[in-house]
Amino acid sequence: MRPQVVLTSTLLLNAALFAANLWIALLSGSRTILAEAILTVTDLLGSALLLWGLRLSRRPADLQHPFGFGKERFFWAFVSIVISFTIAGIVALVTGIDQWVDPRPIGHLLEGVGVVAATLAASVVGVSVTLRELRLGRETLLGLLESSHEGLKSVFYQDVVAIVGAVVALAGLLAVLETHHDAIDGAVAATEGFLLLATGVVLAAESREYLIGRALAPTLARDLLALVERDPRVLRVRTIQSMQLGPDDALVALRINFQDGLTTDQLEAAIDQISLAVRTAYPLVRHLIIEPES
Repeated sequence: MRPQVVLTSTLLLNAALFAANLWIALLSGSRTILAEAILTVTDLLGSALLLWGLRLSRRPADLQHPFGFGKERFFWAFVSIVISFTIAGIVALVTGIDQWVDPRPIGHLLEGVGVVAATLAASVVGVSVTLRELRLGRETLLGLLESSHEGLKSVFYQDVVAIVGAVVALAGLLAVLETHHDAIDGAVAATEGFLLLATGVVLAAESREYLIGRALAPTLARDLLALVERDPRVLRVRTIQSMQLGPDDALVALRINFQDGLTTDQLEAAIDQISLAVRTAYPLVRHLIIEPES
């Protein structure tokens, strides 16, 4: 999967959507459309932060960062989640409640319906871009959601929330158009804000796990152990420790009990061959430490 394609397309779509939503929100005074504008501008900023994190993560390792900068992607994904969901959710919730409690008349409802429909269509396009990239990379949506690609998951959830929010906004605007009850506009905006907040809390909690040092998935760790223990020179692997350093980068440390009677040269050859086998089967493991035990 090409994260830069997904992030760039999201960036361009949200730039156009923000301009359209903000213009209609200022014309109409609708808090629902303002909530849509808030959502798109925070998505825009979030995508920019994810691209920045992707760029920083590609810097080569140095003396102070011997394992590279892969965690930059986790950090900027967390910042993106906080901005895109938490802050945006609070702003949308507060403005929605204000309109709900003290309704003010809104206008240009037909234009509002049009721009929200365009937002819905663009969000569907955003999801389709992600799904296409998954197909091209021979990956599955479930695999993405279970992976450590926090930035791409954030973009996907942004698009899903945008779709749900746009559907709710369309229903709300049509209800205002039909009933002329302007308080509905505030209730819809508050609903969108709550939806953003709830999603942000879930994603931020998951992103925290990778920031503090999450191990490899248990199934992947078991498969890696099975590969190592198939080597006839290995009696058993005593311990395995691992840490995700980035979506495509992991550190693995193994304490291996080798067969008795191996010479130093044979032991070195065994370690080299096991290292090659692990890195070939699991390119994710860029840093492998093997400690032999008697």
